[in-house]
Amino acid sequence: MKQLIIQIPALNEEKSIGRVLAALPGELPGVASIRVVVVDDGSSDRTAELAREAGAIVVSHVKNRGVGAAFRTGLAKATELGADIVVTMDADGQFNPDDIPKLVAPILEGRAEFVTASRFLNPELVPEMPWAKRWGNDFMARWVSSITHLNFKDVSCGFRAYSKNAYLRLNLLGDFTYTHEVFLTLAFAEMSIEEVPVVVRGVREHGKSRVASNLFHYGWRTAAIILKTYRDYRPLKFFSKIAAALGVVGLGFMLFLMSVKIRTGGFSPHKWSGFAGAAFLGAGMAMFLAGIMAEMLDRIRASADETLYRVRCLELESHQQARAKEQSADTPGDSPQ
Repeated sequence: MKQLIIQIPALNEEKSIGRVLAALPGELPGVASIRVVVVDDGSSDRTAELAREAGAIVVSHVKNRGVGAAFRTGLAKATELGADIVVTMDADGQFNPDDIPKLVAPILEGRAEFVTASRFLNPELVPEMPWAKRWGNDFMARWVSSITHLNFKDVSCGFRAYSKNAYLRLNLLGDFTYTHEVFLTLAFAEMSIEEVPVVVRGVREHGKSRVASNLFHYGWRTAAIILKTYRDYRPLKFFSKIAAALGVVGLGFMLFLMSVKIRTGGFSPHKWSGFAGAAFLGAGMAMFLAGIMAEMLDRIRASADETLYRVRCLELESHQQARAKEQSADTPGDSPQ
């Protein structure tokens, strides 16, 4: 039987946190126990207090650090609690806790290591949302799909389930958000990923999203996280594409200069294009060499990630053994005759 941790990041969600926690399931088939961890990311209201009153384990940040940092804090706590499965969801009430079994089932059945709720997999379940937000979600899904050579419909939804093999593999660096970095990391680790269509409220009932309230800011910072992750896991491809773009521009300048030479018999007054072409070609070559060097360093990163994964497995195992001893100690044995 599995130990399930439901992890909820929260920032100033006192109006909804109590209702969300009250709606969480108390038991699930195939799951021995369910515990709830609320990561209070520097709230200035009564979010943490209300979460504790509702029976959740609360971990608080002294100041707001971002959803990505809250996610990492939650995973560390889940490891400490001996979680076999981690479910993440928001505290704003956009997700239906009754859908948690749909996310957990593929993991319990051994079909997937990472399961994500999808708002767009079933066209009949697409929620109402501003067109710019819908376009941004679609763009991010297509971009991540093209990088991973897989087909995803929704890579931005925070309603997800992770097996222990999946969440222990995560070595995330972004503080602003984590959703896309998770997809790239687990896809590059060749983890099995499954999308499950669910009904999600497209507009928050209270307040504004702390991540996507400014779509331009959200898009810019998210794009930076995606590019950095792609660079770290596929450095040769990343730098080769930049090198190719610079090389094409440099070649264009050189061809232009040659056409001037053929037409006029000289290079004046376009000698500058030769210098520009040489500069772009040189920069392209430098980028390609940087890619080769980064590919060599990637072997070190992969070894470090594998070492970190094995250490986390040992840590999780030790916590699970300690928990089992506590439970056996709490269980009364046969009374002496």
